Amino acid sequence: MVDVSAKDDTARRAVAQGRVVFTPESYKTVREGGVKKGDVASVAELAGIMGAKRTSDLIPLCHPLPITGLNVRIEPDDAAHAYVVTADVKTTGKTGVEMEALAAVMTACLTIYDMAKAVDKSMVIEDVKLIEKAGGKSGDFKRDG
Repeated sequence: MVDVSAKDDTARRAVAQGRVVFTPESYKTVREGGVKKGDVASVAELAGIMGAKRTSDLIPLCHPLPITGLNVRIEPDDAAHAYVVTADVKTTGKTGVEMEALAAVMTACLTIYDMAKAVDKSMVIEDVKLIEKAGGKSGDFKRDG
């Protein structure tokens, strides 16, 4: 692991996003609650939170961090037949929370996939990316567009 002991504790934040795209028919089924495993969005939001909290257990050499704020949102995109997953993670510490935000998004997307695979085996998880980060020595980042 990288030695961060000499670094100052600073407020840090990261936002990541991704999406799960369905066929039009499957999307309608999922939106109307036709998935046997339950409410896809609610379960995926909880899974995303759990994923962020376990990031250091999943990613080798990733520091365990005290997460001070965490929000995972699942929003339908009817035009694209997709669910958009956004994770916003905060901490005050010596290293950033980009990996926690990305882990939250991926865990939520994988949960959506698992819950809906009975109705759509052709789903695609796509466009997972860091949207923005703030804090730390390297400064702020905001994706264009």
